Amino acid sequence: MSTSTPERPFRNFYGRVHGKTLKKNQRVYLDEDLAPLSPGPVSWDENPERSLLDLDARFGGKPVWLEVGFGGGEHMVHQAVQNPDVAIIGAEPFINGVAMLLGKIRKAGADNVAVHPGDARDLMDVLPDQSISRAFLLYPDPWPKKRHHRRRFVTQEHLEPLARVLKPGAIFRVATDIPDYVRQTLEEVPKAGFEWLAERPADWRAPWDDWISTRYEQKALREGRTPHYLTFRRR
Repeated sequence: MSTSTPERPFRNFYGRVHGKTLKKNQRVYLDEDLAPLSPGPVSWDENPERSLLDLDARFGGKPVWLEVGFGGGEHMVHQAVQNPDVAIIGAEPFINGVAMLLGKIRKAGADNVAVHPGDARDLMDVLPDQSISRAFLLYPDPWPKKRHHRRRFVTQEHLEPLARVLKPGAIFRVATDIPDYVRQTLEEVPKAGFEWLAERPADWRAPWDDWISTRYEQKALREGRTPHYLTFRRR
């Protein structure tokens, strides 16, 4: 049996990870709150062997949900507050978004969340098989240029690891206002072992019952783009 350390893959999924200068209170959130909210050793620096996380120990046996790219954290905190018996892990490399989420967590008093400030694929590397009960991909970076479409999350490179960590029957929700992203989602997600649950067009043009409008949805509506809400189930 080989005992060699796994080779760290080259990943260039996301664009920038820094934006506007952080406010003083946001720097405080990052300094004080981020480390205690870690789901465990995820990054390659702290977990080069890619040992799997013990989610039962971390979350007390609660079902675990995953949000890939939580933006400013509105949806993630809303779900955490509405579902106190569930634990939610969010992955987001954009540090300004992480700081915004931490502020919302403080305000809401949510104690059933964990935060990975980095690439979701590094997180999925160390999640056990069939350990996630629900996943969200909400208004992901559209990578509009054709040569960048391979960076979209809805490719097999990203969907296969997601399918591996989702439990059979788990729900995967995708929201986007980009028609070509809808097309690629509907083409690629079923190939990874999911079934689309829409029965009529209204099923993917109306938000979910427990949806909270995010800044990205509001921007899409202001700019005249139609949001789409796609629901899949892991076979």
